[in-house]
Amino acid sequence: MPIIVNLDVMMAKRKMSLNELSEHVGVTLSNLSILKTGKAKAVRFSTLEAICKALDCQPGDILEFEE
Repeated sequence: MPIIVNLDVMMAKRKMSLNELSEHVGVTLSNLSILKTGKAKAVRFSTLEAICKALDCQPGDILEFEE
């Protein structure tokens, strides 16, 4: 898939665990794990917004396109 998810990189930069992010965003651990591993087929803008707020980053810091 040409979309690369760098959620784990941003979480490491912010020293935030998956559990902490889950609490801040209001998304289950399993759904965040699916997103983090790049297995998600879609992500809602509201979820992306909440993740960006929690990690103090931009969507482009999390999602990357590579051919």
